[in-house]
Order: sequence, then C-alpha cells, then structure tokens
Amino acid sequence: MEKSHYADIRRFILINMILVPSIPFLIVIGIGYYQLSRSIESSTIASMERIVGDHRHMIASFLEERKNDLEMIVNTVSFDELIRPERLSSVFTQLQLTSSAFSDLGIFDENGVHVAYHGPFNLTGKLYRDTPWFQETIKNGVYISDVFLGFRNFPHFIIAVAGMENDRPWVIRATVDSQRFTTLVRQVRIGKTGEAYLLNSQGVLQTNRRSGGELMEKPLDTIPTPPKGDDIHTLIHGQEGEETFLYATAWLKDRQWLLVVRQEKSDAFHALYDSWIPVALISLIGGACIVWAAFTLTGAIVRKMEKTDAEKALLSQQLVGASRLAELGEMAAGFAHEINNPLQVINTELSLIRVLEEEMVEAGHLQKGESYEEIIDSIDQIKIQIERCSKITRAILKFGRQEDGHFESLALDKAVPEIIDMVQKKAEVNGIRIERRLPDTTIKVQVDPARLQQVLLNLLNNAMDAIIEKSGSTGGSIQVSVRDGSDGMAAVDVSDSGAWVVRLPWHHRADGRENGGIQQGGGRHRIHRGAAYYATEAMSTHKT
Repeated sequence: MEKSHYADIRRFILINMILVPSIPFLIVIGIGYYQLSRSIESSTIASMERIVGDHRHMIASFLEERKNDLEMIVNTVSFDELIRPERLSSVFTQLQLTSSAFSDLGIFDENGVHVAYHGPFNLTGKLYRDTPWFQETIKNGVYISDVFLGFRNFPHFIIAVAGMENDRPWVIRATVDSQRFTTLVRQVRIGKTGEAYLLNSQGVLQTNRRSGGELMEKPLDTIPTPPKGDDIHTLIHGQEGEETFLYATAWLKDRQWLLVVRQEKSDAFHALYDSWIPVALISLIGGACIVWAAFTLTGAIVRKMEKTDAEKALLSQQLVGASRLAELGEMAAGFAHEINNPLQVINTELSLIRVLEEEMVEAGHLQKGESYEEIIDSIDQIKIQIERCSKITRAILKFGRQEDGHFESLALDKAVPEIIDMVQKKAEVNGIRIERRLPDTTIKVQVDPARLQQVLLNLLNNAMDAIIEKSGSTGGSIQVSVRDGSDGMAAVDVSDSGAWVVRLPWHHRADGRENGGIQQGGGRHRIHRGAAYYATEAMSTHKT
C-alpha cells in the first residue's frame, strides 16, 4: 500500500483522536469551572450575609441594652431624685459601670425644659419642647435618634425614655458616645477592602466610613435602596468609572437605619479569580496528555496496520503458492489415476504371460534352463515393480482425497508405546532416554488414531529438538505417562528436560461441549479423553 495512503489514515486518526476526547474534556472543564465559580460565589455571599446578620444582631443588642439601662433608671429612681445634681451624678456613675457607651445624662420635665444635666456641656435650662425627638419620646415612650448636631453643634445621637410621675410625663435622655458606636459598627473586617457603616432612611451616614465619608454626609457612591423588611439583601453594584463592590444590607432600628457591609468585588471573589490558574494548568496538562496519547496511539495503530497489510500480502503469496500446490496435488492425483490404468493393463498382461509360460512348459515348447530362469526372474521383477507403482499411485490418490477423520475406540496404554517405538531409534542415536509410565489397567478413548499419532509424534519430536538444542550430544530425558484423570478424563503427559515449550490451542465442539485438545501447563502437555480433533496445523513452538 502506498505511503501517502498511510499518511492520510494517520492524519484522519490523529485528528479524530484529538478532537473526540477534547470536546468532552473541554465540556467537563467548563462545567467544572462553572460549578466551582457558583460554589465560590454562593459561599462568599453566604459568608457576607452571615456577617451582616451577626453584626445587625450585635448593633440591635447594643441599642436595646442602652435603652434597657435608661428604662431601669426610670423604673427605680424618681424624677425628684434625679433632678438633684448629686443624685444624677451618682446614677451616671453607676450607669458608666454598666456601660461606658453614654457620654452624658439629662432629665427633662413635661414642658421640655432640661432641668438636670450631667456631662461636658452646659445644657441645663435649654428648652426642647418643639424638637422632634422630645415629641416622639412623649408620644411613643422611647426614642432613638439619627445623628444630629443639636445645641452642642457636634454630631451625636441620643436614646430617650419617657417616665410618668404624678400624672406628669418626664424624659431621661442619654447621649451615646459616637466614637465608641462608630468603632462598634466598623469593627467588621472582611478581606482587605471590607467595611461596614450605617445609613439612615435618607442615605446619610450615621457612622464614619473607613474608605472615606464622615458623619452626616451623603456618600457619592449610592446604592439602590433595598425593600424594607427583616431579610438580608445582597447585590453587586458599581458606578461607571468606579470600583465595583459586593454589598450586603439589613434594616435595623425599626427600619430607620440601614446596615451596609461591602467589599470590593475583586477582593470578595479573589478565590474565584485565583482558580483560573489551576483550571488553566489542568487544561494544559490534560490537553498535552490527549495530544501525546493521540500521537502515540496513532503511530501504534498505523504501524499495526502496516504490519497487518504486510502479513496479508505475505499470506496472499502463500495462498497463491498453496493453490499451486493444490493444483499440483490434483494434477498428481490425475496423473496417478491415469498411470494406474496402464499398470492394471500391464498386470493383466503379466498374468497372461504367466499362464502362457506354464502352457508352453507343459507342451514342451519351452525348455527350462538358464534362459528360462532369467525370463522367470524378469517376470517376477516386473510383478514387484507393478506392485510398487500401485502402492505409490494409491498413496497419491489417498493424499488427494482429503478424507474426514475416522474415530474409534483406542486403548491408550497400547497405542502410546507403539507411537513411542517410532521415534525410539532417533532418541537413542541422540542419547535421549524416553521413560514410559503406563497404567496397569486399560484406558480407552474415542479418538482419530492417525491424528493422535500425529500429535504425539510432534510432541516427541519437539521434545527431542529442545533437548538437543539445550544439551547437545549429552542427551536428556523425556517422560511420557498415561493416566486416568478426574471427571471421566484420561491424560497423556509429555514432559522433557529441554528448553522448549510446545503450545497448542484449546478447541471446543460446535454444540458448546468440550471437544478436547492439548492443555499447556509449564513444560507439561496433556491430551484429554473424549478428544475428537487435534489441531496439529496450528501448533507453534517457542523458547521460554
């Protein structure tokens, strides 16, 4: 076959062996990366939501505790006691022992007059009747303000609780330390860029922001206002020309404050971006393995095809030779048949000559003497040569008929020694000793005697060849044993001290039952009873 044809085959196989596994490989890589990215995104968002939820609970707890501190004072200390400076100072000191979050404490009567104050500012006597926080406190009983400036002109927020004494309302108010509260809110740390801050419902900062933004300022990078409720909302948002952030938000203080936790998207999903490296590495290694395997297997397949084609060409030549031999066999059989007819005629004429010779002797026309004896010898010699030619023609005709096997009951303990005797002389000439191990009882099998003989002769000849190759003229030994095996089987074992192992294929009947054969087991070869066919044509020998 032309080399260009093999090149086309090589190219076709190579392309398919690269493309076919590459498509599912890329699909698996793509699906795997998609699932990995979804998993990282989900875990990152879930972690952010968990942090927001915990932080919201912490801030809400802080405010609730501060409110409870003031309610406890309202429920345990009377208005008249609290307006006394020394008593108010004592209460504030006790309050500071519980929590240092308050920076001052003030008492207001029902008219909104600041009747008592403990703190760093001079606020006593100030009127707060018209301020929203005072009105909301009287109305609802509790009020937590947004950050505002107030009379002190400094950003702060307050917690106020209303009390009732002698049917007259009064209010206790405490200012929360803004710096301490901001520190509480900002203590969230996520990655390199994570931060937390509070906004009121108008989007004004209630705490300082680490990335820039002071109290009571409205940041430029606003986000869509999430729906009010108890759920935590996440979104990825970024304005044009600015960094994109991952946001998580939650409402608190009766949906008046919005807790915002945010982190730069590149920082939040850095694990996802870092996963490109192993994915790319796996893809590169996997692709290289596919290409290497494709080239290797393609080369092996093409070489196998070239070898197979060469063997087919050689087999075709052998078949041509075999067909020629078959034709010669047929021609030889035809020649033998044609020769056999004249031989029969010659034999008939020879018989007639003998009859005439006897009649001539009896009639006295032929005298016995030296010439007579020579004639008789010639006649006998002609008879011998005719019989010899007949045997040759019968053998040629028998060879050309290809008869089917003939099966009969055969005693192995008698047939095997007869076959051994055929090669005994060859063994003795080469110094090889054949040991016979025969059973005391007769073992019979159904077998074709001619093919059994052929198999055993091949085995014995192979064994002798192996011994001669290994030991030369020093000789060796061959052991032939006949024994009755298990399950109705009989075995003929042939083993030798040579360097060869004979292997024969295992054959089965067309109906599926075991049909017998030769089983190779190390240096031992076994023939089983019940064998109907022995494939000597397939026999091969090789060294071990």
